[in-house]
Amino acid sequence: MPQVTVEGRQPKPARRAARGEPGRRSATVAAPMPDPPPATAPMPPFNPPFAALSTIGSNQIQTGSSNGGVGSLFTNLPGATSAGLATESSRPVLRGLSDAKVRIQENGVGAVDVSDIAQDHAVPIDPLAIQKVDVVRGPGALRFGSQAVGGVVDVNNNRIPTAAPLGGVAAELRSGVTTVNRGWESGLLLDAGSRNAAVHADIYGRSSGDYSVPSYPYLVPSIPAPAFNGKQPNSASQSAGAAVGGSWLFDGGYAGIAVSRFTSDYYVPGIATAAARQHNDLEQTKISSKGEYRPDAGALAAIRHWTGYSEYRHDETVLATTGFQEITATFKNRQTEGKLEFELAPFATPIGPLTSIFGTQAAYQQLDTAGQAILLPAQTRTAAAYFLNEVRHTDTLRTQLAGRIEGVSVAGTAFTFPPNFLPPPDVPGQAAAKLDFMPKSVSFGIIKDLPSSLVASLTLQRIERAPRALELFAQGPDGSEKTFKIGNPDLGTETAQTVEIGLKRTDGDFRFAANAYYTSYNKFIFSRATGIFCQETFASCGAGTDYIQVNYDQRDATFRGGELAWQWDAAQLASGTLGFDGQYDVVRATFTDGSNVPRIPPMRLGSGVYWRNDNWFARVGLLHAFAQNDIPQFDTPTAGYDLVKVQVEHRKFWKDSPWGAVEVATGVVGDNLLNANIRNSVQFHKDEILQPGRGFKLFLNVKYGVDRPSGPPRTWIGAARPLVRNGYYKSPALEAAAWNWAGIYAGGNVGYLRGEGATNAAFDDVATGASLSGARLSSTHGTASIGGQAGYNWTSGRMLAGIEGDFEYRNQRGSSATACPGNICNPALAPLDATVTAGLDYRLGWVASVRGRVGTLVTPDLLAYATAGVPFGKITTSTSIAGFDNAGVATTASLDRHTYRFGWAVGAGFETRLTRKWTAKLEYLHMDFGSLRSTPPVAVNTAVAFDANTRVTSDGVRIGANYKFGGGATVVD
Repeated sequence: MPQVTVEGRQPKPARRAARGEPGRRSATVAAPMPDPPPATAPMPPFNPPFAALSTIGSNQIQTGSSNGGVGSLFTNLPGATSAGLATESSRPVLRGLSDAKVRIQENGVGAVDVSDIAQDHAVPIDPLAIQKVDVVRGPGALRFGSQAVGGVVDVNNNRIPTAAPLGGVAAELRSGVTTVNRGWESGLLLDAGSRNAAVHADIYGRSSGDYSVPSYPYLVPSIPAPAFNGKQPNSASQSAGAAVGGSWLFDGGYAGIAVSRFTSDYYVPGIATAAARQHNDLEQTKISSKGEYRPDAGALAAIRHWTGYSEYRHDETVLATTGFQEITATFKNRQTEGKLEFELAPFATPIGPLTSIFGTQAAYQQLDTAGQAILLPAQTRTAAAYFLNEVRHTDTLRTQLAGRIEGVSVAGTAFTFPPNFLPPPDVPGQAAAKLDFMPKSVSFGIIKDLPSSLVASLTLQRIERAPRALELFAQGPDGSEKTFKIGNPDLGTETAQTVEIGLKRTDGDFRFAANAYYTSYNKFIFSRATGIFCQETFASCGAGTDYIQVNYDQRDATFRGGELAWQWDAAQLASGTLGFDGQYDVVRATFTDGSNVPRIPPMRLGSGVYWRNDNWFARVGLLHAFAQNDIPQFDTPTAGYDLVKVQVEHRKFWKDSPWGAVEVATGVVGDNLLNANIRNSVQFHKDEILQPGRGFKLFLNVKYGVDRPSGPPRTWIGAARPLVRNGYYKSPALEAAAWNWAGIYAGGNVGYLRGEGATNAAFDDVATGASLSGARLSSTHGTASIGGQAGYNWTSGRMLAGIEGDFEYRNQRGSSATACPGNICNPALAPLDATVTAGLDYRLGWVASVRGRVGTLVTPDLLAYATAGVPFGKITTSTSIAGFDNAGVATTASLDRHTYRFGWAVGAGFETRLTRKWTAKLEYLHMDFGSLRSTPPVAVNTAVAFDANTRVTSDGVRIGANYKFGGGATVVD
């Protein structure tokens, strides 16, 4: 249960708190947010508060898997696991529930992707940019959505800062290498701030090859059997991203905004996908905002808001038989979300002080698809209102009551399939549909503090959920997941009634957390394999071999289970503590007739032994997963396995290093040391995919700007924020100095850049969609650039951090052309030489960017720095195709597009002081704007279509000069 603490209102401080100075105390802590620890001496980094069932801290994230996806953090968590055909596309599964029953959000705003549509679709959040993950259930989850039964995965980072670093500058480097997939990962997080402003920037990247597996991965291989080289075929991946954000800090709260960019290109394992070299090219741009204001009002304690806008796209690409890359399907998701919340000050009632939160939430989603898409375009509108009340009856007893009502409207195209899901007809009937739902949910919780630091909880809830667009309107193949999905427009509202009890102890030598639950579903929505196989069309169902036919259905079901995690500091050994830990989880899910719900994780039991002190941590653990034989018809069982993991970590803190306060963590993690064959019971195609075999991860984490060693998982990079309950800070006061790099600057630059447009071009048959011909084209062009920049620097010792915005004029352009011979594209017109030609031109005329900078003073007058952030520009593309119609008459078609695009940028440079106010710089900058797809309209009565997908990048070097305003300043304690 999330905890809510009620306190009386406190006098308003004269200004925001500086280092070690308490600020305004919160009248209440929002339900899903854990309480900050008391203002006592910091705990050792290897003894954080015990929250094994609800929190994944920064240390667990750092030492976790290097397989990419956010779901990998949940794979061995009690009560959770992950699903995903590719390691990059793993998605959390909570208590056997996944997809639409589990909401994933980042800083309070939905992740906005299509990962709940298919297991090959990734969540666009990288662990390298995460600082903490909370799993929210019970009354507090109704603040975010109607997925309270599965839970809310709340991902937190500092992209919208709520505080300025205590020393003005904080930075963190995260890096690692892995042996199982020859992978690497690296991320840089930067925070800086002044008394009324705070900024954040991060950039990260990772890459890996096909991962090693213990044995041949295919239980039922095709004929002839694919070759095996000790690796899971088609499992490589790479991803990168960047973000910048900033907040205005003021007496009573903060308001901030952030822009982030995520890209990933990952391959999807499986027999058919490996043969086609299937991979998904993903990109997302997100703009989010949040803030809080605590007015001096007798009845109103706080006002909070969250807003977000996101554009998501991924292309599913294969290596066509003609030897070129071809996009077979595209998914796009544009979503806007907003939430406004009011928290009332606690007031006395006959049964105890009452604290109330009231809020409203709205969202609009536009889902577009093209090619071999699971469903046609669909729109979802949601409007909701909710409340969360807590009454503190005594110092040891409190109750919570939450309610939520939603209006959900889903519009799309509904299809009518035969009852047996077999043709005829070869083409199912279809009609436009608009379906409205109004789910209503309520949740009640009791939390009782018991002697010996025990806390007991009871939750009673009734949650209703409206079906999603996929569940209603699915009608076709997913080329990467290799499923043919059939929706059900007759689905009704799903209802879950849950009883959950919990008992935990977070203090003392023996700590534990245990939950047991029972959920009765009315009209449980699920996807089931029908036992029929298809190809790309419904007409092929019953005669196909590659695509598992899946139908969405609704039946009453029962889920029951529990999870347990414990730690015991058994004895003092040498200079540290020797202890033991363990975990257990089980979920059993059946329909009312006793048959099994599909894709449920197995029962697991594990234990470990550890030793720790303030600098060292070592652990050896064994997790046994039992065989999963409780499966439905047309599913396959999975065997049990033993997973052995070893971890050794060392942390060292230097308060007075030459660079300031620095903490360095190094370590090695060995995973699956027995090299066990592991198959994921919640996956489709589990008989074709083995999980990674034996491997080791070596990691390095460097934090700059910390004023003490790392504490509990809820601490953030470079700051000891738990000393103040509301968490908002201004930085320390500034003292004038004769010269300092800190402050505002502005200037200009000139440079030279090399731009590239890399295009995958394809000619397709209009009637069948089959690939005819294609090419990989590249166009490079060098051009000069001129622009201006302005920014602000913060300094702390020899370290500098800052934020910079610039605008640059450039004439980056490119042109490429290709042709398809007449005997391939128009053989029916022979002997006429009916060659089809196509061309693509692009132009990027200007670029604006917002970037973070972090650097070190080589000398007092020479700065070396790295920079990363988000660029923005307008890209114009012109695509044309010239060919012949079926009568041999020449035809032409063209398409012009003007697209505003975000991207990501990374670079480095040197800046030197020239005179008292002037500096000069030399800088290298790489920019990547992702891919733009262009498909000209097909001319009347022609047989050939053209499709182009162009990735726009640039590499530039520029020189510039800056004028620094003011006399400079330096941070003083």
